[in-house]
Amino acid sequence: MKHEIRHNRSDSQAVIAIIRSDGWACDWQPTEEVLDERQIDAQHQLFQSFLNHPDQLLFDLAFICTDNLVTPSIRYMAQLSSHFIRQIAKRPEREFLRQAIRIDLTQAEISGLIDQAPFMLGLEHLNDAWLCMIWSRMHAVYADEIKRFTGTVAEYLDRRHATVPTAGRVFFHLVENRQSTRPFAFMATYTDGVNPAGQANHLPLANALREYRSDRANLINLLSTVHRAADRSHFIKGLLDTGEIFQPLSMTAEEAFVFLKEIPLYEASGIVCRMPDWWKKRSSSARVTVAIGHHEPARVGRDALVDFDIRVAIGDLQLTDAEIRQLQAESEGLVMIKGRWVEVDHARLNDVLKAYEKVKKQVGSTGLNLVEALHMQLQASRNSDQTETGTLVEMNHGAWLQTFMNKMAAGKDYATAVSCGADFLAQLRPYQEKGLSWLHIMKSLRLGACLADDMGLGKTIQVIALLNSIKVHRGEQTLLVVPASLIANWRQEIERFAPGLRFMVLHPSEYRLSPEDTGLPARHDILLTTYGMLGRYPWLKEVHWHNLILDEAQAIKNPSTRQTRSVKQIKADFRLALTGTPIENRLSDLWSLFDFLNQGLLGSAKEFSALANRLRMQYADYTPLKSVLSPFILRRLKTDREVIRDLPDKIEFKTYAGLGKKQVALYSQLVEDLKCKLTTTADGIQRKGLILTSIIKFKQICNHPDHFLGQNCFEENESGKFARLREICETIYEKRERVLVFTQFREMTGPLQTYLETLFNHQGLVLHGGTPVAKRRQIVEAFQGSSYVPFLVLSLKAGGVGLNLTAANHVIHFDRWWNPAVENQATDRAFRIGQQKNVIVHKFITTGTIEEKIDRMIDDKGSLARDIIPEKQEDWITEMDNQQLMNLFQLSI
Repeated sequence: MKHEIRHNRSDSQAVIAIIRSDGWACDWQPTEEVLDERQIDAQHQLFQSFLNHPDQLLFDLAFICTDNLVTPSIRYMAQLSSHFIRQIAKRPEREFLRQAIRIDLTQAEISGLIDQAPFMLGLEHLNDAWLCMIWSRMHAVYADEIKRFTGTVAEYLDRRHATVPTAGRVFFHLVENRQSTRPFAFMATYTDGVNPAGQANHLPLANALREYRSDRANLINLLSTVHRAADRSHFIKGLLDTGEIFQPLSMTAEEAFVFLKEIPLYEASGIVCRMPDWWKKRSSSARVTVAIGHHEPARVGRDALVDFDIRVAIGDLQLTDAEIRQLQAESEGLVMIKGRWVEVDHARLNDVLKAYEKVKKQVGSTGLNLVEALHMQLQASRNSDQTETGTLVEMNHGAWLQTFMNKMAAGKDYATAVSCGADFLAQLRPYQEKGLSWLHIMKSLRLGACLADDMGLGKTIQVIALLNSIKVHRGEQTLLVVPASLIANWRQEIERFAPGLRFMVLHPSEYRLSPEDTGLPARHDILLTTYGMLGRYPWLKEVHWHNLILDEAQAIKNPSTRQTRSVKQIKADFRLALTGTPIENRLSDLWSLFDFLNQGLLGSAKEFSALANRLRMQYADYTPLKSVLSPFILRRLKTDREVIRDLPDKIEFKTYAGLGKKQVALYSQLVEDLKCKLTTTADGIQRKGLILTSIIKFKQICNHPDHFLGQNCFEENESGKFARLREICETIYEKRERVLVFTQFREMTGPLQTYLETLFNHQGLVLHGGTPVAKRRQIVEAFQGSSYVPFLVLSLKAGGVGLNLTAANHVIHFDRWWNPAVENQATDRAFRIGQQKNVIVHKFITTGTIEEKIDRMIDDKGSLARDIIPEKQEDWITEMDNQQLMNLFQLSI
């Protein structure tokens, strides 16, 4: 029987699109919308269609009711296919070329489609090459369908219920005619075929009267679009009734203005219109232009005032007060100013002048700082007039600000290299050095920063380098807030890379202060605490910290929680947020994060909610929001060319986890029991058996108390490893990547599967020694397949060899075998030929336990690592004397 994988979906979930380097994918995600039954059914149909044929679904999205496209990402994919269909519909040569038609994207179209993309998974893969690949795939689907369709392409589009006007064979052309007293020229043409290059041949429309003299039916069909336009336009009806439409015509500015205003009507009737560029771009309408930051402020930073240049413009012409008064005196229509034709619309002009006064009032006599200026830019985009006449207020960066924003957004070298300090015991990779430089600049500017590097790129070490650099140069106090599960990791990394940094852990697991205490017992460079402790110690909010750093900053995504409010009450000169969770997937969470980093940048919660709803519900342009946020977010990915040159193909981490209270009690009791038994147990096989059995028990306690006790609850809060598993797997899930989780205990595979399914909201797979050979093959095929299977839990012996699992680019060793060769064999299930991504390996270690001590022994004694060969496993431990054994097993917290 075929092995089936189903995700844990519910009626509150909707289909999302994910961009992949080799195409695209679909998955499920909880939605804020309330879906009706029709929409729910549509989500399931979309997902099944993707599983059946991804390229076909991509093409079909152009014809699907937009109400059923719930998420911005799936609407964006529909936007791509709709653009393709619109290009087909507006090309008369489609009827002559049929499946052979080729419609290439222009660079302007490519740039526009990229800029309009929403925050979505895989956004890093969206580039020119990806769009051209997707465009080619839609060409292939279209060619296959039209080849099998017996009618015309127009009939095919009608049969598919395409909601785009289908162009006929008639063209209307309007051009400027500067040599005449009638300054415009008009001509109607039609196509009678294509040239060898596949382009439409144009003939004057008068030729059709002769060509179809004896074929009245074809003549009527050709002119049907003209008659439809005449039914809606008195202007075209007059040209048709007099027969002037069949002749080249000169036009007055008034006649040309009528024509230009009616172009949407003609196009809806099926006529292809060619017009001057200045009208096509719709920049001829009056608007307010605001250029922010032409000149570098005397003091760059959050509080520095940015200069503004506020003008009224039409097209690329900046208008003087005299010219504005001249336009107000003119009749409506087309007027020549400075050698350019511009549109005079009195209502529009009055609105623009009101907007002009409003902008000047907003800026005020003192100006705005950088954050306020950027917020104003975002506000202008949100309040834009969305009619065909274009926006009332257009805000652009001046020369200095554009350069500044580009450099900060790209994370480029903006200053000289930053020294990490002589006592910093690590060599940063080139991209990490640039990250340190960026952090240093953002701190010097007192601008809140979000370091959102991909998992595995070393956010922690970049921050430690920054703090060590600060200590060397001037010394400051930093409050570092992390989830409780990450305390051990931060402690280990600070001690390893910056032993000169004085830090204190404010948490009951390591140091306890009474809530009444009003400060630290001694000066430290870093106070390391958890989100939960902020509410317990009110004095933390009274200190004005030099630096406030949040790790796993998605913890403050919900602005209404007590935890988020506590964080935002802390005073600090520089605020830094670390997150590996893709911001692309959390539009609704951005406000709370940036309210912490740079309050006011995204406006009030209500203002941003309105913007987020508009972006989520409409085919809206995300460019303004991306532009405003990009300088404050440094996000590098393992796929970036600059980064991938610096990375090994396999990135290995030691991932530290603390013990829960129950684990500490069980571990301590087992140590005491072992101590008593060792004094009464004779040497030989009995002693060896006792030690080996105890090792297994200690490992079980480190995994979870219920593993040791033989119970089935496996609550997350009782195991440090389970908490760390959540931190890692949530990020893996957000990116829709896959992970292999190895354990040496077959009995742990089930509890791990159950727990991971709650994290991934998808079913996963398990493979152990009891899995039949035939089913092993099905499991591998399912995990490697196109449907998203996020995890595979394997017992180390059963899954360590003979499997090709390159769909995973994460490997977690939940418990250690203490044999590098065996662990490497297991890791190589993912890290092998066919793997196209960097593989990240997490080796879980419980601090203060036998796991950490043996890991140090292996690191400290290279020969020991070589001596622990597979057939020995843990036997070498049994050769220790009792004192050595107790030192090894004793809990060190």
